[in-house]
Amino acid sequence: MIVMKHLSKWYGSFKVLDNCSLEVNKGEVVVVCGPSGSGKSTLIKTINALEAFQEGELTVNGVALHDPRADLPALRARVGMVFQHFELFPHLSVMENLTLAQVQVLGRSLSDAQTRGAKLLERVGLASQRDKHPSQLSGGQQQRVAIARALAMDPVVMLFDEPTSALDPEMVGEVLEVMVQLANEGMTMMCVTHEMGFAKRVANRVIFMDQGRILEDCASSEFFGDISSRVPRAQEFLAKVLAH
Repeated sequence: MIVMKHLSKWYGSFKVLDNCSLEVNKGEVVVVCGPSGSGKSTLIKTINALEAFQEGELTVNGVALHDPRADLPALRARVGMVFQHFELFPHLSVMENLTLAQVQVLGRSLSDAQTRGAKLLERVGLASQRDKHPSQLSGGQQQRVAIARALAMDPVVMLFDEPTSALDPEMVGEVLEVMVQLANEGMTMMCVTHEMGFAKRVANRVIFMDQGRILEDCASSEFFGDISSRVPRAQEFLAKVLAH
C-alpha cells in the first residue's frame, strides 16, 4: 500500500527527513513514535502529499508521488487523514462536515452522502449529534467526527497525526477505541502517537524516529519485548515512556 525509498526533505538548510525507507502492507497497523521534533508528523504528511519532499521515491496505492504528473487530489481522496486539532469546519453542522467532501470530491448525491454519514456517526457513537456544530461537542467527540469524516471518503489507508494529544485524558480512550475497532476490521493505518498502550495492543509494527531518521522498524512485540536489543536512543525513549 505504501512504499517509501530513501526519502529526504529539507526546510531551508534544515534536513527534517533523512533517507527514510519503509513499507506498509494492506491491512497493517503501523505506529510511528519518537521524541518531539523527530520528524514523525512530517513523515506521515508526505504520504498524502501535504508535505513535499526533495529526494527519494514514494508510492501510495500505486500512485508515484515523486512523479510530477501524479494526480494528487485523486490520491488525497483515497487517503484519510485525522489531525491533532480536528480541523472540522466550525460553521457547518456535524452532518454537513461529513457530507461536504463526499458531494464535492466524490460526486455523491446529497442523500447518499447523508446516508453514509449517518452510518458512520452511528459507528463512532455520535448519531444523536448530527445537527450540532463542532463548538457544541467535546474534544473527544470532535475527534470522532473527524474520524467519521475521513472514513466517509472510503479511504484505502488512514493516517493519524497524534490524534489524542490535544484531548483531555478522559477523552483519549473514546477516540482510541474507535481506532482499535478500525484496526480490528482490517483498515490499513499509520498512526503517529505517544500512546504506547495503544501501540502495544493494536500495532503490527512500530517505527521509531529521531532527528529525521528511522532508527527502528520492527514488529511491536519485538519493539516492546526485548528492549535491550533496541538502538540506544530507542532504549532511552522506552525507559522514559514505559516507566509511567
